[in-house]
Amino acid sequence: MYLCQYFVPEPGAPAARLRDMARSWVQRGHSVTVVTGMPNHPTGVVQAPFIGRLIARETMEGVTVLRNWLYATPNEGLVRKTLSHLSFMVSALVLGYARLGSADVIIASSPSFFAVISAWIMSRMRKIPFVFEVRDLWPAVFVDLGVLTNPFVIRALESVEMFLYQRAALVVTVTEGFRKRLLARGLPPEKVVTITNGAAIESFTPGPRDNAVRTELGLAGKFVVGYIGAHGISQGLELVLQAAQRLRDDADIVFLLVGEGARKRALLELREKLRLNNVIMLPAQAHQRVREYYCASDVCVVPLRQLALFGTFIPSKMFEIMACAVPVIGAVEGEAREILERSGGARLITPEDDVALADAVRWFKLHPGESRLMGAAGRAFVTAHYDRQVLADRYAGALQALLA
Repeated sequence: MYLCQYFVPEPGAPAARLRDMARSWVQRGHSVTVVTGMPNHPTGVVQAPFIGRLIARETMEGVTVLRNWLYATPNEGLVRKTLSHLSFMVSALVLGYARLGSADVIIASSPSFFAVISAWIMSRMRKIPFVFEVRDLWPAVFVDLGVLTNPFVIRALESVEMFLYQRAALVVTVTEGFRKRLLARGLPPEKVVTITNGAAIESFTPGPRDNAVRTELGLAGKFVVGYIGAHGISQGLELVLQAAQRLRDDADIVFLLVGEGARKRALLELREKLRLNNVIMLPAQAHQRVREYYCASDVCVVPLRQLALFGTFIPSKMFEIMACAVPVIGAVEGEAREILERSGGARLITPEDDVALADAVRWFKLHPGESRLMGAAGRAFVTAHYDRQVLADRYAGALQALLA
């Protein structure tokens, strides 16, 4: 059984990772049940046909999906997001336990942090191993971003976090940086394994630039700079709008931002304030359409803010972009930067440097041949090292070793 608040059809890395992992495990003969919430992320509006329902059951590509009620809220505001996470913690515990069946292991993915508590309780009640999958370092990320400042709350959350790490039979991180931080806090090396994010290379494939997205948006003949993903505090997308301001006199360049998040409203206001006619901002799209938006882009931006903690983060979108043979401008440091350097599919700049971003966009526009070669190199690199099918097999192997 796998507990995760977010699952398809919701967009974003958590839902995509879980869908691909679960599908791969089922294809290899395993039985997988996902306990998740009613789909509402990131708008806070529950999608049809789940409106008004307390529970729902469906089968997706052989995966049993159990959906529970939760407090649906937009992806903005710490208090409301926390209430949403707490509501899922309760519903996942009550309804998930009743349908736990003959599970051999229970995995909980953070975020949401509180759902991991439910998984631990269920594992104790059913006497089965509990696996803690760490996709974000909570509460550290909120502390570093300045969102969480109350020292009592911080200490309390850190205590719960360490309690759960210690009780887990296995801790799975998505970056080596996360693993190193956990080892530095005293977790034994044999207990912590890294299964990175990657791309479903059979789904994210190269495609023509002049596709339906360009036709719908009237972008024929334009040089498109894409960003498809969360519009949150971590990404610092003000950088992209500031670079667009520097390039506003080049009528051929258009910036395309697709997604939702805590900073979306502020970014829309900044676009209006700067009068940026060269920036198109769209809501989040269904995951099956994300590839079209990547392929419609001549280059895609992968940014993170310049904070020490983000040196341990790897934005999962960069694997999908490269799988589509689209070159990347990486405004990142640490582990993500090292991967992009090795890939041959990216140009790298300092995070939050809008001058460098504008210069990189100009370079890609002036060098279409080199851009195509970089795109091909990125596709080959992801195929060789970050195929999600291979990563799913590695994950399954770690679980089987745990149960042996």
